[in-house]
Formats: sequence, structure tokens, C-alpha cells
Amino acid sequence: MRRLMLDTAVRLMQSGVMPSVSEVGEAAGVSRATAYRHFPSQAALIQAAVDDALGPILSYEPSSTDPRERVTGLIEFAFPRMESFEATHRAALLLALDQWLRRQAGTLGEEPRVVRGNRRGLLRAAVEPLKDVLGRAGTERVAQAMSLIFGIEAIIVLKDIWGLDAAEAQDVIVWTAQALIGVALRDAGAEGETAPAAKPRGVRKTGAATRPRVKGG
Repeated sequence: MRRLMLDTAVRLMQSGVMPSVSEVGEAAGVSRATAYRHFPSQAALIQAAVDDALGPILSYEPSSTDPRERVTGLIEFAFPRMESFEATHRAALLLALDQWLRRQAGTLGEEPRVVRGNRRGLLRAAVEPLKDVLGRAGTERVAQAMSLIFGIEAIIVLKDIWGLDAAEAQDVIVWTAQALIGVALRDAGAEGETAPAAKPRGVRKTGAATRPRVKGG
């Protein structure tokens, strides 16, 4: 029953709907009481739907010992699935922002918060080899910086504001990740201790601006 409700919730979210527990139960042919027994709040439902959409990303384990390769591998593994479930992640972000507004206004009450912290563990694991060079605090700072480009927020900025397609957006994210690591190593005086940063790919002109282009599609 829980599986049915999750599948229904993701389907509704992918269609652009922010469903309540009752709406998911009705769409799944489940009674209201049963629906709330599995998901006591909309926040719990949306949280579970997002975790389900992330799927194998949550258990991703890097194989390389090079931090640049680890970060690039994580992005290239995770981005296509995040992009495939873009509407679901946007819906979760929308609910989180709505909760923030209601909390500021004092109207959130006892409603559980949507927690959006899955990226922290993934990014910490990806940059873990940097500890030998940057120390714990420096490596944590890199992981925090990486969180700005790893997630639905970066996808929204690159697609909605810059008009990039999925491949172009992924290319920019990888390039930015490489640049962040390069700057961190440079500031630590250890830039030569890992493989050189990836070079930006070709660009195409879009009016007065340019943007990255992935060769071969």
C-alpha cells in the first residue's frame, strides 16, 4: 500500500500537482484513514516521494581516490535522475519555501518540516580525500560550496534563468565543481597534488552572451 501511494504521489508531482495525503489516497484508491496511517502529513509524504525519486543516488559510493574524479562521478551519476524527476524536486522545494513563509508568519503550527539534507552526506563523501590537504574545516567548506551547485536549485537557475538544456546544465555544474576544488587547493598551496581541473568545453553564442555546449549531444 505504501508503495502504491509513493508511486501515485510521484506521478502526481511529475504532472505538476502538489498533492495532499487525501488527494494521493483518492488517486490511489486508498481510504483516507489508510493513507494517513502511512503518511501522517503532507510533509512526510513529499519527503518520502523525494527520497524515492532520488533512488540509487542516496546509496552512491565513489570509487576513485581523486576528489575531482569523485565529484565529477557523483554529478554525472546523480544529475540525469534528478533531471528526470525535476518536477518532483521542484514540488518539494516549493513546499519547503511555503513552510518557511508560514513559519515566519507564525502559522506553521505543529506541521513537520520538509528536510532537504540528502546532499550533505553525498558531498562530504565525494570530497573526503581533500582532508589530507585541506584539513577537516577546509574540506567541510568545500562540501558546503558544492551544495550550491548540486541539487534542484542549480537546475532551476541554469534552466530557467540561463535557458540551458540538461546536458549544458550538467556541463556547467561539473566545470564549477572542478573550479571550486582547484581554488581550494590553490589557496592551500597544494594545487598540484591532484589531477588538473577539467577544461571548459566549446561555447556557442546566444545573443550577447555565451554558454557551454556539450559536443556530440
